Amino acid sequence: MTHDQDIETLIVAAHALTRVAALETANETPAAQWRTLTILRDNGVLRIGELARLSRVTQPGMTRLVGQMADHGLVARTTDAADSRATVVEVTPLGLEALQTWLLQLTAALAPHFDDLQPEEWDALRTTASVLTRKLDRTRAASASDTAEATR
Repeated sequence: MTHDQDIETLIVAAHALTRVAALETANETPAAQWRTLTILRDNGVLRIGELARLSRVTQPGMTRLVGQMADHGLVARTTDAADSRATVVEVTPLGLEALQTWLLQLTAALAPHFDDLQPEEWDALRTTASVLTRKLDRTRAASASDTAEATR
């Protein structure tokens, strides 16, 4: 198997794992809401347009989603201090709590699927998770730098 195939397999498996967890938790909340809360948790305050880009949805779609989430107290919207025409969004403590609860539900739903792993398989998963986190952190940092340069 090539490195590209390894990456493809990892991506497909991660998507499948997420779908299994979502089905098993029977959570009715749209995946876009959890993705949005996670993006805000990881990136801090963002303009609606940037949030839409990172979430890979349209700006009108993100505006609608953010409005619904704000109505439930999960996010707060304010005017961008640098440009009064723009809206910025941040996750609220209630939003962080809801996200953490959902992550615990996902973990609980998936845990039984991993009961039969051997210690070396747990080590492999731990290493994989660590590598992915490191690579994603590096990608986020580079993206933030590119965004900051573009707004100058």
